[in-house]
Amino acid sequence: MSTPPDDRIVHSPHRPLTAYYASESDRRGFVRSIFDSTARHYDRVERLLALGTGPWYRRQALMRAGLAPGMRIVDVGVGTGLVAREAATLAGDPTLVVGVDPSPEMMANADLPEGVRLVEGRAEEMPLPDAEFDMLSMGYALRHIGDLAAAFAEFHRVLKPGGRVCLLEITRPAHFWSRALLKGYMRGVVPALARVVGGGAETARLWRYYWDTIDACASPADVLATLRAAGFTDVRHHIETPALSVFAEFQATKPG
Repeated sequence: MSTPPDDRIVHSPHRPLTAYYASESDRRGFVRSIFDSTARHYDRVERLLALGTGPWYRRQALMRAGLAPGMRIVDVGVGTGLVAREAATLAGDPTLVVGVDPSPEMMANADLPEGVRLVEGRAEEMPLPDAEFDMLSMGYALRHIGDLAAAFAEFHRVLKPGGRVCLLEITRPAHFWSRALLKGYMRGVVPALARVVGGGAETARLWRYYWDTIDACASPADVLATLRAAGFTDVRHHIETPALSVFAEFQATKPG
């Protein structure tokens, strides 16, 4: 498979969102701060966004990507453990699962089975050995990475030959009506509900920020091109809800 031209390779996943931080150089501090400050409420509000499909969908996505018993998996952007928890069940042994996240507070609030190892680190620079894992997962954190090209190169490094990537993401709907519905839900309904259930103003702000990153994020085609440029093959984009084009999976394989 040929390497895409350089103009398709994505570094920053979206333009600087100056309503939240002043410049691209300030993004990392903002992202860590807002996740640290909302960690205690994250799971409760996330259930509102997932509409009850969260654990089931994550488990099915990992199975579609090929996660099987006995495989070692690293979950990048582990947060409160929503993907890692399903990975531990499918792998059959929590000690086979490692979670990486830049937010200590999110990891401190993780609900995970004993044996899962948590490591503070960024997607672009993970304190993990080469060729250690059979699979790498990421749940809805691609939009918060500073440099996708650098992160995908790091993903390639930590995977064994034949290792697989499964990136879950909420993508910007292609149709106007579905985009308007999702925007209204994420920028209006979820922040209002977050206040009602005790999340406070900062949690409401997080979910407005979530929508803005979705709306500004690089196209799926450019994400796929960046994965190929990092050395991955069998790169594909799976849409679980074609009518809405919202829940998406990016899958790829490190050549064996």
